[in-house]
Amino acid sequence: MSNTSKQSGSLRRYILTRIALAVPMILILLILVFVMMRVAPGDPISASQGGKLNAAELAARRHAAGFDAPLYQQFWDYLKSVVTLNFGTTFSDRRSVRDIIIENGGATLTLTAGALVFATVIGIPVGLLAGRYRDRPVDVISRLASTITYAAPVFVTAPLLILAFGSTSGQASPLIQLNVPTQTHILLVDAALNNDWNAVGDILQHLLLPSVALGLLIVGVFIRMIRINLIQALQGDYIEAARARGVRERHVVARHGFRNALVPVITVLGLQVAMLLGGAVLTEKIFNWPGIGRQLIDYINQRDYVAVQGIVTVFALVVVAISLLIDFVNALIDPRVRY
Repeated sequence: MSNTSKQSGSLRRYILTRIALAVPMILILLILVFVMMRVAPGDPISASQGGKLNAAELAARRHAAGFDAPLYQQFWDYLKSVVTLNFGTTFSDRRSVRDIIIENGGATLTLTAGALVFATVIGIPVGLLAGRYRDRPVDVISRLASTITYAAPVFVTAPLLILAFGSTSGQASPLIQLNVPTQTHILLVDAALNNDWNAVGDILQHLLLPSVALGLLIVGVFIRMIRINLIQALQGDYIEAARARGVRERHVVARHGFRNALVPVITVLGLQVAMLLGGAVLTEKIFNWPGIGRQLIDYINQRDYVAVQGIVTVFALVVVAISLLIDFVNALIDPRVRY
């Protein structure tokens, strides 16, 4: 059997194993979501209606929502809603949870992508400089900056950014009002597809500070990981061999050191995206960004049980899907992880 066939077979086995392992992980996540929603204090229907229902109306609403059914039956119905992606209708405004997720998910995706771009553009070059010039002033300043950004939560950095730049850049202004037909529900894409470049500029202006606030959550992780892995890579025998052959130092760093330093970053990227999704909830609320995280907080305040359960479930499934995708990409880049 050729090496190509062996590598293809090992990659296929790795992918199938990861998918098989994801099934119990998803099931555990769904059980956690289900249990957490059931142990929450108070009656969700009574709370969402502000306690205005009498006993008969409350009993009728509970029966219609299936809350008087045995727990195993409720869990089975919940599993069916996940498989069909039909999470029911909210108590507070009678909207389809699936429509809410579709209509607002694009804004959250846009914000998360913007934060990831910011973290990559800032974190990787700074990490390279810190690793290349170890223990020099640029390294010390980079480590200090990465520690501060990693330790600062969104609810601290976001108000500070608004105070510093919001009044001059329009970041503190209300929601973006798009007058373009929605096709993908991704703000930038819809504006670009309709050739509305004024809307594109408006979205980018409103996106800047939330992306920075959210991206700061992981930029410190990028800096420290790139720095550490580059330092380790530059101490390898193959690096010394390249230097002995007369390869210029900048080429050694770019072609050999950086490539090997990047692989561990891709490995942890999935976890960082999960952190971004969690941080997006607060960021959207603080900046009034029209994403699904802001909707989630509104529904939590309204004690809307159905909406919260559906949105949290989708968040969990997205994190699992991203984790799988990162594993596959990592296996393609580094064959050692397949074994």
